[in-house]
Amino acid sequence: MKKVIIVGSLNTDLVINAPYAPVGGETLMGSGFMINSGGKGANQACACAKLGGDAYMCGCVGNDTFGGELIDNLKNVGVNTDFIRKVDNTPSGVAVIVVTNGENRIIIDSGANGHLSKSDIDSVLEIATQGDIYLTQLENPIDAIGYGLMKAKEKGLFTVLNPAPANTDILKYASYVDIITPNETEIEILGGKEALFAKGIKTIITTLGSRGFEIATQGGAKVYPCIKITPVDTTAAGDTACGGLCAMLSQGVELTKAMEFGSMAASIACTRAGAQKSIPTKAEVDNYK
Repeated sequence: MKKVIIVGSLNTDLVINAPYAPVGGETLMGSGFMINSGGKGANQACACAKLGGDAYMCGCVGNDTFGGELIDNLKNVGVNTDFIRKVDNTPSGVAVIVVTNGENRIIIDSGANGHLSKSDIDSVLEIATQGDIYLTQLENPIDAIGYGLMKAKEKGLFTVLNPAPANTDILKYASYVDIITPNETEIEILGGKEALFAKGIKTIITTLGSRGFEIATQGGAKVYPCIKITPVDTTAAGDTACGGLCAMLSQGVELTKAMEFGSMAASIACTRAGAQKSIPTKAEVDNYK
């Protein structure tokens, strides 16, 4: 099995359910308040580990209570946390999530995530060997994320970019990306499939919500359906798909089968509340009926 190195954000999610999104000046009664470990990087690392991958997390947290809990929660699911750095005098990242009718609206304060540096990435890449998988997102400084993609390719790693939240500044590093995994909004912001192919990206996996996902190469594209569920909370669904995809790729599973597994895991996660706590285990996906 290959290692999966995840470089990205760690946040504490403050979640509340609401009947609808309040307008300016409105106070609205909500319910079901939860505090969850989240952040796209941490979610994907958690998913990778729970779904059978050998996951290594690289990122930054504050030297505070939230930071310690973020690290402990990843350790508890089997993620290697040796490359998570604690930053003094800076709070850990926080995401405030309002869930309305199963859809989420998110506000993020990046906190320590903004301190991810090139030296952090150099440190984790010291353990990498050719053929390992490198997974990253866009909740950290773009220069650091782009540097990581470039250095990972120089070392012979297989690179996967989840371009969320979408930021066109990452396109100058597109030639270092093997697979990109946008949703429908993100791929539109990034200019569409042909623009991404022209930048050097080889494979585009677009997640399509309840319609499944599309795998596209310059040779063609095909849409694959997902299982049908009634969503409770879509938080971390895309992260679960990415983590599951990379966990399977690290074990030599063919791309389509790997993404089908990730998609099923994501669908199961949508039937549960929360971010990391909603992510199923490999056994739960294998035995799902």
